[in-house]
Amino acid sequence: MPGENLSRDEARERAALLSVDGYEVSLDVRSAVGDDHREGPRTFRSVTTIRFRCAEPGASTFADLIAPSVTAVSLNGRDLDPGEVFDGSRIVLEDLAADNELIVDARCAYSRTGEGLHRFVDPEDGEVYLYTQYEPADARRVFANFEQPDLKAPFRFEVRAPEEWTVWSNGAGERADGVWRFAETKPISTYITCVVAGPYHYVTDTYTRTFDDGTTLEIPLGAMCRKGLAPHFDADDVFLVTKQGLDFFHDHFDYPYPFGKYDEAFVPEYNLGAMENPGLVTFREEFIFRGKVTRASYEGRANVILHEMAHMWFGDLVTMRWWDDLWLKESFADFMGAFSLVGATRFTDGWITFANRRKAWAYRADQLPSTHPITADIRDLQDAKLNFDGITYAKGASVLKQLVAYVGQDAFLEGARRYFKRHAYGNTRLADLLSVLEETSGRDMGAWARAWLQTAGVNALTPQVLLDAEGRIEELAVVQEAPESHPELRPHRVAVGLYRRGRDGALERYARAETDVDGARTVVAELAGADAPELVLVNDDDLTYCKIRFDETSLAALRTGLGHMTDPLARALCWSALWNMTRDALLPAREFVDLVLRFAGRESDIGVLQMLHAWAESALVHYAAPGWRETGGRLLAQGALRELRDAEPGSEHQLAWARFYARAAFEEADLRLLRDLLEGTEKIDGLEVDQELRWAFLEPLAAHGAADEAVLAAELARDDTASGKRHQVRCLAARPSAAVKAQAWAQVVESDALSNALVEATIAGFARPSQRELLAPYAQKYFAAIERVWTERSIQIGMDVVRGLFPAYQDSRATLEATDAWLAAHAGAAPALRRLVLEARDDLARALRGQECDAAAG
Repeated sequence: MPGENLSRDEARERAALLSVDGYEVSLDVRSAVGDDHREGPRTFRSVTTIRFRCAEPGASTFADLIAPSVTAVSLNGRDLDPGEVFDGSRIVLEDLAADNELIVDARCAYSRTGEGLHRFVDPEDGEVYLYTQYEPADARRVFANFEQPDLKAPFRFEVRAPEEWTVWSNGAGERADGVWRFAETKPISTYITCVVAGPYHYVTDTYTRTFDDGTTLEIPLGAMCRKGLAPHFDADDVFLVTKQGLDFFHDHFDYPYPFGKYDEAFVPEYNLGAMENPGLVTFREEFIFRGKVTRASYEGRANVILHEMAHMWFGDLVTMRWWDDLWLKESFADFMGAFSLVGATRFTDGWITFANRRKAWAYRADQLPSTHPITADIRDLQDAKLNFDGITYAKGASVLKQLVAYVGQDAFLEGARRYFKRHAYGNTRLADLLSVLEETSGRDMGAWARAWLQTAGVNALTPQVLLDAEGRIEELAVVQEAPESHPELRPHRVAVGLYRRGRDGALERYARAETDVDGARTVVAELAGADAPELVLVNDDDLTYCKIRFDETSLAALRTGLGHMTDPLARALCWSALWNMTRDALLPAREFVDLVLRFAGRESDIGVLQMLHAWAESALVHYAAPGWRETGGRLLAQGALRELRDAEPGSEHQLAWARFYARAAFEEADLRLLRDLLEGTEKIDGLEVDQELRWAFLEPLAAHGAADEAVLAAELARDDTASGKRHQVRCLAARPSAAVKAQAWAQVVESDALSNALVEATIAGFARPSQRELLAPYAQKYFAAIERVWTERSIQIGMDVVRGLFPAYQDSRATLEATDAWLAAHAGAAPALRRLVLEARDDLARALRGQECDAAAG
């Protein structure tokens, strides 16, 4: 059999042949605790019974299972020889009957990579915690199944676990005779089944909703985390947002939450932000904040809670047929996350974050050589894994935001309501959604879908202003451009805003017009005769998905007045546009850094401020001319310290500037101040140096040789937790020593002993922009190792290594040529691996173009 990488064609054939009636899965995870002296991976027993029908009796198919060993296989009462039918990833099933029963008894392996059933030992107290993570296709690491989204079925789970543990699954559970048994689920896909087990700290609440017909829905709520995080767990806020979301979606979807209870598990060493398992949503535990964080962190957590909740309808109730239509759940959940955040919670400025942060992710992804239509061509599971990207999430959500403006919010939501009722517990494709939207809006959705969902690339919109003799607008036009690689010009619903300074110096909008931009040039007739603007903002209010460009007059106004723009969304859009210009080598990196230094201190939105900090760092590291980097770094550190001292004591802005200052620090005086703040011999009024901030200060000290192994060991003793261990590992790998780098490389590339979280931490410490010379020898080693790593390691670890260790800081033509040479010599390498290398190459080429632009400005 072809192996682990299930293809779309195989899935189609199997879906045409089979219908699955139900699963019974019995897991015994008592082996998770205690010493394990056996050779090979630590394993658990998994017994699965699958009842399914076959449309062609006598035909053959296969079940999916990735396991070290299979003890027994029985098909319709006939024992099969595991050695003959199981090849490590598939079980061959021949001579099927019309009605079938498959029983598989296997030894499955606990995971240390966050894929399958992940096992984590808490270094703080030695407790063991388990959780599952499957998307797109890792349920087969835990139980035998038909691993594709369109073979839905009800599931019954039972779990034997250590006596003192609690176990959760998708359905409500009870323990009897030492076994946890869970209620049968509704028909769902394999990838959203879930088990969480261990001595978790668990808090409960209840959501109640009375509908117009007088019926009442009661949903038991639960939230859990490791015992070590319990003192920091603000479950009340998690429940608050959860209830607000349930109210919002019940108000708008007219389909009661269908999965019984609603547990939310914050779990360790999690690869993703969260996962929408119905009845048991899993989140990365970093959403439990051990120290002071800004409002943006709470907003981000609330957005993720709501994103996952939207999936209960978009994704769980109605699921895409194959991963081509992944966007049918992810784009909707991303849009609904922001839509409900603004409409239901205290985070009413959520669209600003969406415009500034989520769309930045989309714009980057849409300009990579791997960009793809929102409805992608997903040939197999490796393709699927890589398509959880900025196109599928953020661009798709941006396009849906425009669709709401195009068809109207009422028509859009009515379309969603019909979609749920028509396809509940089923699988859909693009055409199924378009048909209901055509019904509710009366518009032809085919042309819109072809332009927005079935083509790739991002358009740029630039204003052209012609003034008359009296200084009024004679004509204002919007020019639309597309890159040569993706020349599609699209219909855009946009608002065009005109801005000028008032008597108080504020840059404010005085005129606005909405119009449909279609084709290369569109005249905005409504603005003719208006007073001459200082700034024209196309896509004001962020209605469409595009790169905003400026005419020279507008750019000049921003250079002097960006900090005086009073509307926070307009300001965020201008910052985003200037960042895109920097990445496109249209604005020198040093000019972007200067704008940040002059105007970021005026930024009221904390999320935008933190994004500006990240962009300024990236501008310096990647796009600034090498000869200016030291000067630019000094300016950033000085500016950050100035703003840190000027910020309101105890404010979140002060905290953001403190963290940015730590990342910018590299000269002795700055490192000394960080060390003094750590030791308490220096204080900044209002700045509390809590444990998380201590690690943030220690990292640059370690990277610049000012904190050695003994200092880091002492800090770990102070913070002997799982979080502390990750911080220590990152700091250890950051030290400026050839021996340190060699050890870190070996731990990640030559060994699989580290868990996924410690691989991530080691890579983050290894790759430091201040250590370009020290890292130079690893460019050649990288290209020699990546194909082997991709073949031998799990896809998640492979992705981490290929992305994280690419020699991006060896930013020279030689590295570009070495990348091209690898691609030419490995034309037959796995397409997913080649995609990652192509993306890294594109980032490097873009950085070199930016450096040329910046050098010309010097």
